[in-house]
Amino acid sequence: MTEEPIQEQLEKVLSVAGFSSADAALVGKLKAYLNLLVRWNAWTNLTAVRDTAGILSRHFLESIECAGRLPAGVETLLDFGSGAGFPGIPIALCRGEIAVTLAESQGKKAAFLQEAVRTLGISAVVHSARAETLKERFDCVTLRAVDNMPAAVRIASRLVADGGWLALMTTDTELERLNGNVDFGPSGFTIHTLGGSEHRILALTRKHADQ
Repeated sequence: MTEEPIQEQLEKVLSVAGFSSADAALVGKLKAYLNLLVRWNAWTNLTAVRDTAGILSRHFLESIECAGRLPAGVETLLDFGSGAGFPGIPIALCRGEIAVTLAESQGKKAAFLQEAVRTLGISAVVHSARAETLKERFDCVTLRAVDNMPAAVRIASRLVADGGWLALMTTDTELERLNGNVDFGPSGFTIHTLGGSEHRILALTRKHADQ
């Protein structure tokens, strides 16, 4: 049995996430991003998932689903600890109205992000330092698979503007221990399942002006 062509796999991922699979330009840029990631991952550790099918089903699908679930009205977004660019780069590609900042302090990963932004021709900005050094506040801050997630959530929530959103890509069990680390106080989360998994979720919570 032959492997399904990459383009068809990407079209399926877009369709599952609620985007048009007929958008040839978007499919082309996602394919270019995937190819670049696979090449760089061969000599530097961008992601532990190395097979193309795994990268598509885990990283691409989750990130594109996140892009589709972000509330309307988000104009600026910080991808906290962006790593290989998930979910920030797929968000920049799928939601072109959002100005994305990719914060990554590890040099090789930041270099990859710079190359990806250049290659894909997107307007995202790479902040090659720790996210807490940023002075701006953002309409949305995303976190996914960062080190010391509880501490990261505390810092990330301080970077959310009044009326903005914190978007955690995590598991249902981990969310229970992260909830108390949201710096703008206890807040209910809206939960969306990711990638067809029973446990992987996108948890959204909003910072109100009085918090």
